Amino acid sequence: MTNPNLARDYFRRAEARLKAVALLLDEGSFADVVSESQEVVELALKAVLRSFGIAVPFQHDVSGVLLANAERIPADAAAAVPRWCEVSKHLRRDRELAFYGSEDVTPSEFYSRTDADVALAMAREIAASARPWIA
Repeated sequence: MTNPNLARDYFRRAEARLKAVALLLDEGSFADVVSESQEVVELALKAVLRSFGIAVPFQHDVSGVLLANAERIPADAAAAVPRWCEVSKHLRRDRELAFYGSEDVTPSEFYSRTDADVALAMAREIAASARPWIA
């Protein structure tokens, strides 16, 4: 953890993706909203981890790392950890299905406007609650 700029870079990229996700929503690309919302959450939470001096894992769901390092997270931020974990796990479950689909699921047919609205709301929520902790 020698690059102090990575946390800010991760978070800047998360915020840029939020703007892109809004465009995807306007275009009706609901599966892409779901998968990109997961990336927003992943980058925002990895920025938080780096800001607290916690090694960032090479995995999409960082909830286990947040929980395992609870003692290293300031008390004010620790209050958000349960929700951060809940959202991270939730969006991680849909990441590959929304992007690739499967033999029985075509992403553009499977994901609805409601799914997209929920995913984007989660991404916005996590970015907003993470923002104060980015060093």
